[in-house]
Formats: sequence, C-alpha cells, structure tokens
Amino acid sequence: MSRKTTLEERIEIVEYVTKLNHSYTEAAERFQVSYQQARSWVIKANHGGYEALVDNRGHHKEQAELTELDKANLEIRQLKAQLADKELVEAFAKKLLEIQRRG
Repeated sequence: MSRKTTLEERIEIVEYVTKLNHSYTEAAERFQVSYQQARSWVIKANHGGYEALVDNRGHHKEQAELTELDKANLEIRQLKAQLADKELVEAFAKKLLEIQRRG
C-alpha cells in the first residue's frame, strides 16, 4: 500500500488529517499510503513544521559544512575504498597470470 510521495503530497496528507479532522486511517486510504506513514508525517510536522517532512536520504553535507572529524572520516573511507580497489586489481592480475601459465 505504500508508495513514493512528494513533499507536496506529504503536506497535503498532514493538512487532511490536522485541518480537516480526518483520521490517519482515512488519510491512508485516500492517499494510498500506510497508516504508520501518515501518522509519522503528522507527528513530524507538528514537532518540526513542514521542513521536517523533507526526505534527506542520500543527501550529503557540503564540504564547507563538514567538521574536522567528518573530514578525517571521509578521507579514511576514501583511502579504504582505494585500497580495496587496488587489492582487487592485484588479485585479478594474479589470477590472470595463473590461468595463462596453465593454458
């Protein structure tokens, strides 16, 4: 029953429940979302306003917003990824040489 929604749809669902005094169940059925999701959006909007309904998954901080610790952790993650890539290439080359020697 759940589906992807836009910010405008979430705001409409919150207003449907709060301003028009409908239940979460009615909102869930009308807008084709789950009861829990409708309730969650209403609670978020009540505590943090409509800005709290923005979906921030997959968004990262700008470089200027990072603390020194964040920058260090990011660099560590990048170096680990580079090391893993290098190890993968070396393992591939080793396997390729082994196959060439056999055949």
